[in-house]
Amino acid sequence: MKKFWLVVLSLIAGGGISLILHKIIHPVDIEQVYSRSEESQVSSANLRNVSISSEYPDFTYAAEECVKAVVFVKVVKSSSRQDVPSSIFDYFFGFGGSLPREQVGTGSGVIVTDDGYIVTNNHVISGATEIEVTIEDNKVYKAELVGTDPATDIALLKIDAKNLPTIGYGDSDNLRLGEWVLAIGSPYGLTSTITAGIVSAKGRQMPSYKQEFKIESFIQTDAAVNPGNSGGALVNIKGELVGINTAIYSETGSYSGYSFAVPVNIVKKIVEDFKDYGGVQRAVLGITMQNNSEDFKNKMKLSTHRGVYISEVATGSAAEIAGLKKGDVILAISGTEVKNGSSVQEIITRYRPGDKITVDILREDKPMSFQVTLIAKETQQMNAYNMQGNVNLFGALLVPAPKSELEELGLKWGVKVEKVEKGKIRNSGIKEGFIITYINNSRVASPSDVSDQIKKAERSILIEGVYPDGNIYYYGIGI
Repeated sequence: MKKFWLVVLSLIAGGGISLILHKIIHPVDIEQVYSRSEESQVSSANLRNVSISSEYPDFTYAAEECVKAVVFVKVVKSSSRQDVPSSIFDYFFGFGGSLPREQVGTGSGVIVTDDGYIVTNNHVISGATEIEVTIEDNKVYKAELVGTDPATDIALLKIDAKNLPTIGYGDSDNLRLGEWVLAIGSPYGLTSTITAGIVSAKGRQMPSYKQEFKIESFIQTDAAVNPGNSGGALVNIKGELVGINTAIYSETGSYSGYSFAVPVNIVKKIVEDFKDYGGVQRAVLGITMQNNSEDFKNKMKLSTHRGVYISEVATGSAAEIAGLKKGDVILAISGTEVKNGSSVQEIITRYRPGDKITVDILREDKPMSFQVTLIAKETQQMNAYNMQGNVNLFGALLVPAPKSELEELGLKWGVKVEKVEKGKIRNSGIKEGFIITYINNSRVASPSDVSDQIKKAERSILIEGVYPDGNIYYYGIGI
């Protein structure tokens, strides 16, 4: 027993001596060690909090608020399939043949007004015979199609509901590269799905393999978007709508790093047009453009690599009327810098026919500004026809007959019926392509000759002419 206590005392004494030696060699207070450890933990926690608030944005507000206004869109498309009769009885009793078949598609939409207006993509609802919308609380509504715009891939729906949650419009012009955004939609039917990413690029254009007229100046992001996200919301961390998710660029059909959204500044204008006018009020500038670059600048001997180069100005266009010319370099439109053709399209898309814009250009190294009154494409075409000496008469567009067509038919003069719409020309039986050679036995070589002969007539006119197949026809029209 005595040996046991001797061992214990020896250990205590040894520990005390070790402590004294440690203090002599490392004079640090034990309480101070614990204190510093606690301070270190607190400082680390504080530093972590600062990092979260300053470097990593909080997505919770935008996600929780905006997800309420993103809806699930279900479309039914009716088509027919050709069924082969399985027996002679099927054939004779009509069981074979064309039978109706329904195809179901899904997508997303964004509630933009509390009384039920919903934005989605045109390609989501294209060809739909029935459209259903499911909102956040799982209520299902039949949706009415208000309007579609294939050029921007935007469509507007309406459901009969009130006091709905909405997402307010932001300003896509103010988006900055690297800014955080959220994509909200229903990929693969998984409703209320939220993904995050950054703005990777602005003003992106994608190739149109069908050669369709498109207005594309997409916001590119790396937020994950998959089939079913189309028509959903792209929002900033303030919870503002900055785009409508539209497409992915992928070789597999699923997300692989790039997604694209229509800028909200375009979307807003399209929605307003549908609501106020019943259709898109699209203005055109009337130019053909080429993107400028250092190589293009050197090739064309320009003084700048910025802006876009005007390679052609359309006859009768707003650009021609204002004084813009081939070879001008557009630098800015109404104070917004122009970087490529897509940005020009995006800017012009925000305006309606009759709106005025300012176009800043370089012409032979001299800066100039032009005031341009935008017009509709139809007005541009009409201006071009009129400037070329064409005439609109009794619902038909009359143009000078091309020399090649006259030679092929063995004619020395004539006026071509280019287009026939509702009116006396159509009622008489005259079809497009007919070349008028005589009116009331007087030859006509220009559209103005036709007008002059009609003015001279008192009660009726006799029209003689030739169709492309060489057959001569006569038509009588009462005036």
